[in-house]
This record gives sequence, C-alpha cells and structure tokens, in this order.
Amino acid sequence: MNPISNIWNHPKTSATGLLIGVITIASVFSQQGITLGTAGSGTMVTLVSGLATALLGLLARDPAPSNGNSTNSTAKLGVWALIALLLPFTAGCSGTSVAQNIVNWTPTLQSAVATVDSTATLLDPLDAPIFTAATVGFDAASNLLVAQAKAYLANPTAPVLQQLQTAVVAFQQQVNASLLQAARISNPASQQQVLNAINAVATVVSAMLALVTSISSKAAVARMASQSTIKLASVRPYMNEGKAAAMVAVHYGEPVNLAAMQVAQLEVSAAHAGF
Repeated sequence: MNPISNIWNHPKTSATGLLIGVITIASVFSQQGITLGTAGSGTMVTLVSGLATALLGLLARDPAPSNGNSTNSTAKLGVWALIALLLPFTAGCSGTSVAQNIVNWTPTLQSAVATVDSTATLLDPLDAPIFTAATVGFDAASNLLVAQAKAYLANPTAPVLQQLQTAVVAFQQQVNASLLQAARISNPASQQQVLNAINAVATVVSAMLALVTSISSKAAVARMASQSTIKLASVRPYMNEGKAAAMVAVHYGEPVNLAAMQVAQLEVSAAHAGF
C-alpha cells in the first residue's frame, strides 16, 4: 500500500497532532535564527504551499469530534498560522539576492507611479488638485529608489545600503501621507480611484521596505523606524490588502491565499519594527 495513502486514510491520524509537531519544529528553527532562504524563494513558496495543501487535506479527512467541538476549524486556523510562521524563512537571502529582488520590483513600481500620474485626469475637477498635491513627489521618489536599488545591486556595501534605506523610508512616508490626504476627497467615486492608485504604489514600496529591512542590522532598522513618523496604524483604514495580495501573487507567481498571508505577515513585522 502507498504509505502516503495509508496516512490519509488512517482513522487514527491526527492532523492537529501533525500540525503541532511541525509548528514545534518551525518554532525551534525560528528561535535559533535558522532560515531556509538558501533553498530559493520559489522552492520555499512551493514547499509552504504544498505543506498547507497537505495539512488542509488531512484536516478534511480527519474524523469529526464526537463531542461537537470545533477542533477541526481551530486546526485549520492553525495551518494558516503555520504558514505565517514559515514565510519569514523565505527571506534568509544574501544582500545581493535581496538587491536583485528589489530591482525586480522596480518595473511594477514605475507602472504604478505612471498610473498615479494619469489618475488625476479622471477625477472630479474639485478632487484632482488634492490628489495631485498628495502625490506630487512620487515620480522623484520612485526614480531615486530605483536608482538606489540598482546602485546597491552593483555595489552591495554598507554606505550604499544606508542610502537605499533612507530612500525607501522616505518614499514610504510620502505614500503614507498621500493615503491620509486622499481621505479628504469627499466624492466616493474619486476617493476609490485615488485609493486604488495609491495602494498599488504602497504595495510595492512596502515590499521593498520589507526586503531592505531583511538585510539591515537591528540598529539600522531602529533608525529607519525612527524616521517613519506616519505609522502603519494611521493608514491601515485606507489600505487594500486584497489588492496588495493580488499584486504580490502575480509578481511571485504564487497562490493568492499565500500572498495574502505574506502581506499580513509583512504588516505585522513592519508594525513590530516600529513602522
């Protein structure tokens, strides 16, 4: 008999027990600072996706508890918690590979900024000036961030990394400020268009910020966070996690559910770091 088939069909197999075991192993890895980034982000995405599918499939076949408790539902939530725990392992990459990852985001950033530039022409005449004022610095900030990312890829040294850190935080703050200003637009249709455009830029900048912090020292991250005066908590009501997940999924060629977990993990990590 196929051993995997035997596991799926065995009535005594406990998905919850398996989940606890895997979480325990993952927790030990995390506590020891062990990452699996050397396996490559694509490999890890496949691994995490496969693990989630396997565990959720096992849960679907797990015998329902006779006492009516929601153990199965709780365990399913645990699977997604496990994915969130495993996702940071994909970030254990070298400075050069992270720099390339940042550069890989730059075409999406430039496209998102171009959309912002064209959005003003679609707005109500009373709303367009507010939007234009809110996003006036996006082109310059985008060009600087792209240039700094390419400079670090070509010369991954501490001084160049510091310039990249400054550029990404400055742009992140501009984006956060623009989200708050967009809230002043009273026309619901215009506000939705504005928020959609800004959220696309915010998604890319947030991804770049996460990548930069992953190769930065604790002191550097603390310095970056101190430069972040408009915190994530202030702009979260205007953020579109669904749009962000869709963009991340397309960029990395991964399932939207996994991308949504990555976006959620990114937000938690950013808030914890002081952004």
